[in-house]
Amino acid sequence: MTFIPTAEKLLPDLSPRDELVLLARTLWREGYNDHLAGHITVALGDGTLLCNPWLVRWDELRPSQVIRIDLDGRVVEGDWPVPLGIPLHLQLHRMRSDVTWAMHNHPLFGTVWADRGEIPPVLDQSSALGGGGDLVLVNEYEGPVNNAEAARGAVEAMNGGHLALLAGHGVFVLGSSARAVHQRAVALEQRCQRAWHVRAIGAMPRSPLPASFLTYMKDSDGDGFRGFWESSVRAELRADPTLLDNTAPPE
Repeated sequence: MTFIPTAEKLLPDLSPRDELVLLARTLWREGYNDHLAGHITVALGDGTLLCNPWLVRWDELRPSQVIRIDLDGRVVEGDWPVPLGIPLHLQLHRMRSDVTWAMHNHPLFGTVWADRGEIPPVLDQSSALGGGGDLVLVNEYEGPVNNAEAARGAVEAMNGGHLALLAGHGVFVLGSSARAVHQRAVALEQRCQRAWHVRAIGAMPRSPLPASFLTYMKDSDGDGFRGFWESSVRAELRADPTLLDNTAPPE
């Protein structure tokens, strides 16, 4: 009889701090790589959040650099500064108790569609993975989201959804786990990339996927595709076997 391991056995035990680092690094490889831009937060349930710090790129982030902040954006643990634009996440976690993980960045194709102010269609099955409800366009650019009022307006405009294009800015992806955010973020950028390439060929077609399939995928909680996140994590750990060592980054 062939033994098929469960997804949990495909990875070592990971703390939320480890998962945050691995999410940042795996998404960097997927195009979420706009230099120092981008934030990932994890709500710990006690009024504090884990967060990647300012001044460290996602591809070099290590667990020892992750900071813990309160909902006013003050550092309560760690010795790195809070990233710019964090009010978007602070407002989100104040207003949305259903969201544990949140990720904002400026991937190329997602940002192109956000700049255009248009929602790209889902044209292939991989671009539909992860669920998260409807992709929302937040098209009222009221200033950068380091402004609390603009950040609150962006969260309200999402209307309880988990995927957004922020006009003139980037993307915002939410979920209940690192796995869900990873799968949704990868699928979102693929959706935006494929739709751009198809449009470059000619007029944008209607999606060839049946409506029933699109509805089924849209309603996914993002945790159903076990193995997708795990395989990406293993690639990161192969690339840097010392990544999860609880030490400062190498000189």
